[in-house]
Amino acid sequence: MRANLRKHARDRRLHFLAVVLGTAVNVVLNVICTWTGIPLYLDTTGTIGASLMDGVFPAIVIAVATNTICTLYESERIYFGCINILIAILSAWYVRKKSLHKPKEFVVFTLVAGLVSGFAEASIRWWLIGDSGTAVLQFLVSAAGVAAESIPFHLFLALNILINILDKGLSLGIALLILHLIPEETQTMIRNGGCRQNPLYVAQAKESAESGENSIFSLKKRVTILLLAMSVLLVIITGAVGVRVHFQNSVVERKTRIQNAARFAARLVDPDRIDEFIAEGKSAPGYSETEELLYEVREDAYDVRYLYIVRIDETGSTYVFDLDDKEEYAGYANADDDLLGYEPGYFEPLEDSVKPYVGDLLSGKEVLIETRDAWGWMATAYYPITDAEGNLVCYAGADTTFDALVDYTEDFSIRTVLILISFFVLILAFGLNMADIHITYPTRSMILSIRDIINAGSDQVRLDESLKKIRAIDIHTDDEVERLYHALCDLALDQVEQIRSIARFSEDNAKMQDGLIITMADLVESRDPDTGAHVQKTAAYVKTIVEGLKRKGYYVEKITPTFMSDVVRSAPLHDIGKIHIPDNVLNKPGKLDPEEFEIMKTHTTAGKRILEKAIQTVGAENYLKEARNMAAYHHERWDGNGYPEKLHGEEIPLSARIMAVADVFDALTSVRVYKPAFPMEKAVTIIEEGSGTQFDPKCVEVFLEALPEIRKILEQYASVP
Repeated sequence: MRANLRKHARDRRLHFLAVVLGTAVNVVLNVICTWTGIPLYLDTTGTIGASLMDGVFPAIVIAVATNTICTLYESERIYFGCINILIAILSAWYVRKKSLHKPKEFVVFTLVAGLVSGFAEASIRWWLIGDSGTAVLQFLVSAAGVAAESIPFHLFLALNILINILDKGLSLGIALLILHLIPEETQTMIRNGGCRQNPLYVAQAKESAESGENSIFSLKKRVTILLLAMSVLLVIITGAVGVRVHFQNSVVERKTRIQNAARFAARLVDPDRIDEFIAEGKSAPGYSETEELLYEVREDAYDVRYLYIVRIDETGSTYVFDLDDKEEYAGYANADDDLLGYEPGYFEPLEDSVKPYVGDLLSGKEVLIETRDAWGWMATAYYPITDAEGNLVCYAGADTTFDALVDYTEDFSIRTVLILISFFVLILAFGLNMADIHITYPTRSMILSIRDIINAGSDQVRLDESLKKIRAIDIHTDDEVERLYHALCDLALDQVEQIRSIARFSEDNAKMQDGLIITMADLVESRDPDTGAHVQKTAAYVKTIVEGLKRKGYYVEKITPTFMSDVVRSAPLHDIGKIHIPDNVLNKPGKLDPEEFEIMKTHTTAGKRILEKAIQTVGAENYLKEARNMAAYHHERWDGNGYPEKLHGEEIPLSARIMAVADVFDALTSVRVYKPAFPMEKAVTIIEEGSGTQFDPKCVEVFLEALPEIRKILEQYASVP
């Protein structure tokens, strides 16, 4: 036990070390490519190697770890973790179906992996990051005579796929070379390190599942569906709630910032000069200085798009200051007039969105208006500007739009999904791997072992072998499954020992029954001194005939191992009824007269009654049934002229038809008080002549085919004349 535990601990350490080294291979090769300018990635080499050697879960761990580490020197790599995971899954799946050591399969895998990773990378770079990727991609774009900023997507996609095909082909080649250098014994120990039981039984459990022997809705499928559903649901809920909360907070922050901007702008404007600014415009003293201060306010409040000072009445708004649109106007040396702010004194009728708030505005209240119309989703904050006496003079207004925030949120969501998907797959793979190691494989292995014990039946050799197999599983999950396994081992041991004890008891019981049968037969023989070893010889003949019928395939449904055993063991009781025949009839030296013969014939019915009573007493219907049939009907004839019931053909029980041949042949070849023993050849001739009239033809056929064996039996008990 301790040796096994040390071996398992060693294998687990090697398994962990293989994951670390696989990650190191990915990172080192990628760093070399990055720092030397080699236009490839090679960050899936260790991932592919782990998939080929140890399965999908270690490969996924290596994939996630690789991209997490690579993010330290290339921040955008965090978005490409899903590609590395795709390669891990693809290579693990592919190696189960094909051998990547074959050139054809090598090329096919390289093309498929390159297509998958190239399409994924191109999509992420094109739609999310917006760059041209690696140096070689930029070189190819330039060689194609297309500017990087104007390259069409189909060309960008084709170039990405080409690079990834080259990358994955080289990565696979390096991985195969590394695996070739690792001894097979070491690879086996690494694979075993991921198990919590004998790996042989893990393989058998997998084969059982793949061959369809498992249930339609297996435990593994249930665990997979449960983990997947819970993980997806958790990601959707937490992601949706997180994005929504972030978005709502951003909306509130923008509204707060435009309110603060309006308040601050209101403090910069001299209310006593509003009329002068409207009348004289930008030429009024102090106008330009105030406008510059307002520009500074807007620049500091980066969410504010429009900032203005207006006088509002029941009909509309008169602009005092209206700053140029900073997003549309920026970068234009000669902007159109519609991109510039309104001139001082410009009047604009009230918009429909403002009309509901006119009362509050005219009363000098601070107002926040949110609108969604053809211009988009916007919010406007109005803050009153009053003179020294507190009279409303005008308003400072600040606008912001939420359309950019919506776009930002969508981009943020996509980036978050790309980041989380790697860890989501890792967690899901970890859960499935733990379910396999701790539940699925141990359970299936125990089921296979119990099935072996069940199929072994009462075969003690197979039972002992099955017991060794269940002990060899060696489950060590350190949980309830392991305790169940040990309990199952104890139960199996108890059952096998009980079956062994029952077999011994049955054997002793059978010997006792056989002894009683021989004793009862001897009681009959003791009253008929001329019968010699009649019961032993007839039993031997019966055994020869029934085995011949079995060998020839006759009466297949009837001749079972139990039937054969019952017939041979019960054969000595076929004349048990003679115990009721008077001595003067049983031992008469001459031929019986008709009345005496009728008395002699009653030994069949007497034997039937004796054995039926025995059956009722001991309840051994299966065992003594054939003894009853032989005792009652071994003098019936195939043509229906026998006794006691004149049965014919297959109406006569098969055991009685077999006994008829054996009984007559022994009577012919044995000395009786009323006749000498016939030569064997004459006795065989009489038996052959009785085929189809006195005897079952098939019984005679197998009897004649077994004459060498019949002669040996006859010689064993008496000399052949």
